[in-house]
Amino acid sequence: MYIKSDTFIKDSELKEAIARSLDGKDPRKVLLLPPDYTRMYSGAGKITAIYYSLLKDTADVDIMPALGTHEPMTKAEWTAFFGDDVPFEKMIIHNWREDVVKIGEVPGEFVSEVSEGLVDTKIDVEVNKRLLDKSYDLIISIGQVVPHEVVGMANYSKNIFVGCGGSSMINSSHMLGAFYGMERVMGKDFSPVRRVFDYAEQNFLSDVPLMYVLTVTTNKGDETFIHDVFIGRQRELFEMAVAESQRVNLTHMSAPLKKVVVYLDPREFKSTWLGNKAVYRTRMAIADGGELIILAPGVKKFGEDAENDRLIRKYGYCGREKVLELVKTEEELQNNLSVAAHLIHGSSDGRFNITYCTRELTRDEVEGACFGYVPYDEAAKKYDPATLVDGFNTVGGEEIFYISNPALGLWTVG
Repeated sequence: MYIKSDTFIKDSELKEAIARSLDGKDPRKVLLLPPDYTRMYSGAGKITAIYYSLLKDTADVDIMPALGTHEPMTKAEWTAFFGDDVPFEKMIIHNWREDVVKIGEVPGEFVSEVSEGLVDTKIDVEVNKRLLDKSYDLIISIGQVVPHEVVGMANYSKNIFVGCGGSSMINSSHMLGAFYGMERVMGKDFSPVRRVFDYAEQNFLSDVPLMYVLTVTTNKGDETFIHDVFIGRQRELFEMAVAESQRVNLTHMSAPLKKVVVYLDPREFKSTWLGNKAVYRTRMAIADGGELIILAPGVKKFGEDAENDRLIRKYGYCGREKVLELVKTEEELQNNLSVAAHLIHGSSDGRFNITYCTRELTRDEVEGACFGYVPYDEAAKKYDPATLVDGFNTVGGEEIFYISNPALGLWTVG
């Protein structure tokens, strides 16, 4: 089932649709898999709260945010995302290194076929052990379909295999995407990584009582507009969501941009691991020799966990060719391929300049990671997020293109 709107879906319409999605199910134990606070504009927090309200009196409801490699949510983030009526004590933390089980393998022959021979190694399929807990008679995966640098379009089975996946699956899928090239996949459906997820979903999850709830959203400031909601198991619903996201979340520029300024909301972006969406989502729109300025007042580290942070600090965003060479010789990168992929994704490969403007990371730290540096307060005096509007602005006689949230779109030329 799905609901669509020419403007946005009203709360009453959303509640009615969610209630209808439970018709005939009468579950006794339910696992909700929403995203975390880094997807604060997905509409998934509101949807999770509605499901919890409808189910809590008749079913035992657990909530496990699909963290992937991200940090667990704080109580303040939980309340801001889900509201006051979803108890923080309901949170189950997904540990991507320890809480997973292997349920199968995607054969190397299949990986080679979908990657045009670029990668030919098998991929282990790992998911959080709770997904295999037979006591759950309904598992609801909730999230936003939006352009993504690894899989092409986020969500659907990505919420399971990455958001609730293990280190091997996350590492292998991210490196597959990096080898294939993010420019070839972003904003598209049938990427090599997506086809690997499809294979795993079809072959290893058929016995899991899984239902997907997919949103397509935009935002203005802190206000999120849910335009479409697709609920069910069929891939066709995901394809419909992809088409809608391509319509509302992709911005096609008539010519390459010389200077782009991106703001990273400090509530959402606390690391370059997340903040580099400013790089991923704009790279296809920035001119050769252009400049990307990232206003990052809340970014205080590089990786979302200590080991990833250490590796990023050690090697830096040094470019695709350099990273590929390092992967051949450095065992710690071979064992952390998602970091290697991230280093590739976060570099412009020398095509344009990237300047991070931070408060908590020092010049030495930022420049050590191969970025340019300007103190945040200095940059914000010139490029004031409070006065800039999304799109073209003139600052000191210079034309810039401003983006207030890179997580919700993809900018490209043509």
